Formats: sequence, structure tokens, C-alpha cells
Amino acid sequence: MCRNIRSLHNYEPPASEHEIHDASLQYVRKISGSTKPSQVNEAAFNRAVQEIAQATTRLLDELVTSAPPKDRELEAAKRRARAAQRFAA
Repeated sequence: MCRNIRSLHNYEPPASEHEIHDASLQYVRKISGSTKPSQVNEAAFNRAVQEIAQATTRLLDELVTSAPPKDRELEAAKRRARAAQRFAA
């Protein structure tokens, strides 16, 4: 799995449309093997991003958990700390 795609479920506040779109775009880029499609493939690429974003939104709306919501800032701080430790000289 691509490291840039992060979990979007069970956060307070919930994932925004922008975050869902970015994750969908990253997924389509990974699957297609291209960061920018050619003009002939652009419509299919954009349609795939839109459909995956819609499916992701539906999934996030339907998932149920008994765990308390995670704090975005706290999780981001944890990611930064792990990255600093991993890439420390």
C-alpha cells in the first residue's frame, strides 16, 4: 500500500471532501502508474478518481465503530515523530 494514503475513518472532525479526493487521486495514480494522464486518458482517469471518491465517502458513512474518534492533530504529531526518528541521521 502507498504510504501517502492515510486512514480516514473515525476522526474528529470527519474526513473532508478534499481529503477523500486526495486519497482517491493518490490511489488512481498508484494503480494507473501515472501522475498525470495523457489527454486521451484524462477523462477515464478523472472519472475513476470521482467514482473512487464517491465509493470512499459511502464506505466512511457506513462504517461503524465503538472506538472513540481519533484526534487529527495528535495523530499528525505521531506521524511526524515517527518520520523524524526514521529519517534521523
